[in-house]
Formats: sequence, C-alpha cells, structure tokens
Amino acid sequence: MTSKITAILTARPGKGAELQTLLISMAPHCRAEPGNLRWDVWRDSSNEDRYVLDELYRDRAAVEAHRDTPHFQDYLARITELAERTAVVSGPVDVK
Repeated sequence: MTSKITAILTARPGKGAELQTLLISMAPHCRAEPGNLRWDVWRDSSNEDRYVLDELYRDRAAVEAHRDTPHFQDYLARITELAERTAVVSGPVDVK
C-alpha cells in the first residue's frame, strides 16, 4: 500500500533562500530512491517563505528506507534551524 508524506515548512526569518536551496538539492536524491514514486516541492503563492513537500512512496518500507538515507539525515540535522515543520505520513482511503 502506498504511503504519502506531506510536509509544510515555513522558513524562519532570514532563512528562506537557504531552505529553498536545501529542498531543491534533495530532489534528485529522493527521486532516485527505489521506492519513491513522486517527490515535489511546492511554494505557497500567498507566503513565499512557506513550502510544501509532496512525497509518494511505494509502501511503508520505502518511507523507512528514505528516512535512513544520508540526504534525509542531513535534512533532519539542518531543518530545525531553517524552518518550522509539520509532516504527515498517510495512506490511501478506499472511497468506492
């Protein structure tokens, strides 16, 4: 069953450019992960310091593998300094 991660990141004062650089630098690494189906960065049109990460993984195991990668560990080490972060890991709901 697929797993989706949605993360909302709001840059701390003066950290918007650094946050954007970090997120853009992660894209090729995350997209290359075997279990990754989608990895996109969106910018809020009403707040240029707010970003949304939209990630889709093959399954929960792929999410766990993602969390073990060096690029995700680097992100975790840096993100608290750069932004306020809310992340939600979700699975599909059958809406037949």
